[in-house]
Amino acid sequence: MAGKVAEEIRPRVARREAATRVRFPRIDRFIPFAVLAPSIAAILVFVYGFILWSTVVSLSRWQGIVPDLTFVGFRNYATIFTSYRFQSDLRNTIVFTVFFLIGSLVIGLLLAVLLDSRVRGESFFRTVYLFPMAISFVVTGTAWQWLFVPGTPQEPTGLNLLFQKLGLPIFIAWSTTSEVWPNGGWQPEWLRVPLGIPLAMLPVIIAAIWQMSGFTMAMYLAALRGIPDELREAARVDGASEWQVFRYITFPLLQPVTLAAVIVLGHISLKIFDLIMTQTGGGPGFATDVPGIFMYETTFKSNKYAEGAAIALVMLVMVSVLIVPYLIWRLRTETER
Repeated sequence: MAGKVAEEIRPRVARREAATRVRFPRIDRFIPFAVLAPSIAAILVFVYGFILWSTVVSLSRWQGIVPDLTFVGFRNYATIFTSYRFQSDLRNTIVFTVFFLIGSLVIGLLLAVLLDSRVRGESFFRTVYLFPMAISFVVTGTAWQWLFVPGTPQEPTGLNLLFQKLGLPIFIAWSTTSEVWPNGGWQPEWLRVPLGIPLAMLPVIIAAIWQMSGFTMAMYLAALRGIPDELREAARVDGASEWQVFRYITFPLLQPVTLAAVIVLGHISLKIFDLIMTQTGGGPGFATDVPGIFMYETTFKSNKYAEGAAIALVMLVMVSVLIVPYLIWRLRTETER
């Protein structure tokens, strides 16, 4: 009985499905576009639309509360690039980026290699190394600010107090010094800031490395666990030492992960704001100032919206110079596959 009912119903269902396909022959093609349309519209408005608006503002004379979009060309860019503060910001950004990348990559790689050796308590150490990633840069900056408060030679605080308890006759000004090392030397006439490494930037670099080295450790550890053991075992059988195995087999296979880590860390370093704002506030002077802080104070404290937009566009170009070549390389790699 049930079989007869099924046989009678099946043609009706088939005719109904055929009618639906005839009536709506291309509806399946529009479903993906309908799903993606809200996200695409939001990106066009809130990303590219605001970039276009910032570009228009950066080329205007808007210097107060009342909007003034009078076109002035690249005058705002000339103003910021010739200012002492912005030149200091670019120098500080370069110093921070170089040391931050090197420190995070080297420490992360060392930690990953140690954990990959199957040490006892690996899960505990992996959690400890990843813990700094669970907190924000604001918390990191506040905590490390307490550690690097120098105090006085008579009453040291923070790390200087630890050095005193250990019997080390060391007093370091840490984040309160405005010295640049090495001091002096050749520099072009148009450059108003001294070339070198601002010593006050070192505590900021240490705090940033402490927080992000766990990230690079996780990336390297995942890559190391993905390398077949047969490759390394074959090299050992051929008489290669552990260093040769790492240098000629392991390390070359880690290059894609290294490139991805450089992109992520470089993106963070070029737009760093919250860590430095909470740890040093950009001082002393402009020794730890960066474009993000300069843009914030210029726009929202001085109400110089045109110059603030120009600083923001320069930051966008800096990040794009780092990320766009990587995206092009990834697209070419995927296309070749």
